[in-house]
Amino acid sequence: MSAHLPDPLDQVLPAPHGTLMIQGTTSDAGKSTLVAGLCRLARRAGVRVAPFKPQNMALNSAVTVDGGEIGRAQALQAIAAGIDAHTDLNPVLLKPTSDKGAQVIIHGKARMNLDARAYHDYKPVAFDAVLQSYGRLRAGFDAVVVEGAGSPAEINLRDRDIANMGFAERVDCPVVLVADIDKGGVFAHLIGTLACLSETERNRVRGFVINKFRGDVSLLKPGLDWLEAQTGKPVLGVVPYLHGLTLDAEDMLPRELHASSLTGGAARTLRVVVPALPHVSNHTDFDALRAHPQVDFRYVRGGALPAADLVILPGSKNVQGDLAWLRSHGWDDALERHLRYGGRVIGICGGMQMLGREVADPHGIEGPPATMAGFGLLDYATTLAREKTLVNVAGRLAFAEDAPVAGYEIHMGETQGPALAAPALRLASPGDDGAGRPDGALSADGQILATYVHGLFDTPQACAALLAWAGLADAEALDYPALREASLERLADTLAEHLDLPRLFAEFR
Repeated sequence: MSAHLPDPLDQVLPAPHGTLMIQGTTSDAGKSTLVAGLCRLARRAGVRVAPFKPQNMALNSAVTVDGGEIGRAQALQAIAAGIDAHTDLNPVLLKPTSDKGAQVIIHGKARMNLDARAYHDYKPVAFDAVLQSYGRLRAGFDAVVVEGAGSPAEINLRDRDIANMGFAERVDCPVVLVADIDKGGVFAHLIGTLACLSETERNRVRGFVINKFRGDVSLLKPGLDWLEAQTGKPVLGVVPYLHGLTLDAEDMLPRELHASSLTGGAARTLRVVVPALPHVSNHTDFDALRAHPQVDFRYVRGGALPAADLVILPGSKNVQGDLAWLRSHGWDDALERHLRYGGRVIGICGGMQMLGREVADPHGIEGPPATMAGFGLLDYATTLAREKTLVNVAGRLAFAEDAPVAGYEIHMGETQGPALAAPALRLASPGDDGAGRPDGALSADGQILATYVHGLFDTPQACAALLAWAGLADAEALDYPALREASLERLADTLAEHLDLPRLFAEFR
């Protein structure tokens, strides 16, 4: 057995206590996934563990038990840890509204929109919020696994850093550096990152994890030996490339924009298309569809709308900007043609707003104050308000009594109009008469469905009912939460096999 590949059967795992921070040489190095796996392993060991990300920049978010908003990755890590998602897990969330600006969310609540320079000046205030949340987590849990953001080697962001080494230095916690070998240049990434750090920061790095390895690990051993000799730091494990994990993405769209049906039977396959909007948000709404064996799913980045049975307009952090982008690619005519030939359309959150007569932003919430015509396919209008709606919801599809829905609302729009008299969903609310609170709209011809609820496809019954509504005969019920749980277990098993867990867990301080 190689020193780099400890036998999991011989490992006596110490229970991790204290804090360990996972930083990456690049974005998408695997920090979020590694933290999720470590949280599940700590949970298996009987440890009360919490994930923590001081600052996140992401358009995929989740609603917490305390009525706030955090990055979706931290909500997934909370599931791995077996705890409720709480705003303390991600005290600072930045949701980009443009290439230079973002909505700033502190302790789950939207505070302001700032450009990059203004946010840099605001960081000392944000850091106070970070330290408050971290203090509460350390007091309430045995262990905290912290996730960095981007890379600590971003020299231009070192001043007032609150996301990587700035945080680690402030709270005096050890760091493990993870790098993605699948991108290439893994040794240069690791050596170069260390070279960009100060002496105290380099000393804080306890070792390396190499992620997404394909092939025979024995051929990598000379490189691992060289890396350890050059740095004096251990390689704590080489994690293989894990295909087919069903885990919520932090932000970026999947690398593979096309997820083909596994059944091979054209008559049993539903073609689903989602535009990859420039400001698309909460695209985790479609993870269940991407995993469904009867669905041929495709994100499209622009150009003509391909042939589809179902078109879904997703959430957006800049509805007017994304609406203009769709128009520039001819989607006004394309959607009308799609409906004329019997296709179905779903609009979720920002996508719902686009389907109406107009979207008004009088306060400049997502850009300059303006009113823009929507696609006009449903008779309602939306006005963006200063207060954001943040709520976890449960209910059922209005056209399928036996199709429960469990999801969440995150939006700043207030929508009104005659089309809402025929709702798409009925949501439970305190004190209702059993009929449920109406949400969204279903067109008179049954071809268009609009809703503010994210997670529409996550329950097996709702997913099957919606696919049947869209034209899929004998739609199967896919249990997405069960797939996610199985993926977390598989991830934890893989880390247990390929990481030096006794050494890694002993690094918690």
